[in-house]
Amino acid sequence: MDLGIHYFTFTHPEWETTLTDRFTETAQIADEGGVNLLTVMDHWFQMLHAGGPFEPMLEGYTSLGYLAGITRKVRLSLLVTGVTYRHPGLLAKIVSTLDVLSHERALLGIGAAWYDREHAGLGVPFPSTSERFERLEETLQICRQMWSDNDGAFHGKHFQLEETINLPQPRRGGVPIMIGGGGEQKTLRLVAQYAQACNLFGGADEESYETVKHKLGVLRGHCEKLGTDYDAIEKTMLYRGPVLEDVDGFLAQAEKYKALGVDLISLTTPQYENPVPWATGLVQNVIPRLTNV
Repeated sequence: MDLGIHYFTFTHPEWETTLTDRFTETAQIADEGGVNLLTVMDHWFQMLHAGGPFEPMLEGYTSLGYLAGITRKVRLSLLVTGVTYRHPGLLAKIVSTLDVLSHERALLGIGAAWYDREHAGLGVPFPSTSERFERLEETLQICRQMWSDNDGAFHGKHFQLEETINLPQPRRGGVPIMIGGGGEQKTLRLVAQYAQACNLFGGADEESYETVKHKLGVLRGHCEKLGTDYDAIEKTMLYRGPVLEDVDGFLAQAEKYKALGVDLISLTTPQYENPVPWATGLVQNVIPRLTNV
């Protein structure tokens, strides 16, 4: 099983003077220590349950561009891109650029967006839930077209592109797509139809385990209906629960999730703490044992 790090908070002691250095050092520890996937948030305001809008937050794709320049091996993604934040043609170009400059380490993590306060705060339209999912599907279609030999027009319900020209192209076949969320009717159907990876929420409790098991069963059902390969989809999970405090317990949970088909578990950086010692602990005490799970 692989390990990911989700750098979801920049609120560390003395962040006003240490933010960049700690972000850099954590990323390099992850890259050199065998972390498979490094992700950051796609928010303009920090989430309410993590301190709210007056906590520090860096823009997502600018951050990934920086990470591409200071790392060599780790895959890079947002967890996850909000579909409302960027026009899909521009998004496809941004992710293509990240893939080219990182030597094919980009992953397009994407979802329907949900944080209405930051949209209102910065004056960005926030459509209804149903419309956001319509826009998400069209965005997936546009990205796939821009990462193909088809540079013609795209005329959808919400987006009109006259020329889907995109040079340089990312890797052959396009950047892998990871769709975040566990919505059973829409989100997991989109995973089955368009994506190479999914991202679910899990944890150390039995309820979380049963939820992930159920969601993967729903995804399998969508794949069977659509005629797509369930086994080819990478199953990733954002994990909530003790890790360094109880490495044996975490590894036992990882084995259970691996048996369900989960390929990668991402862990969130600690809030209000220096993430560097935490990342060091993961690469020294967890990754060497997790690779055997």
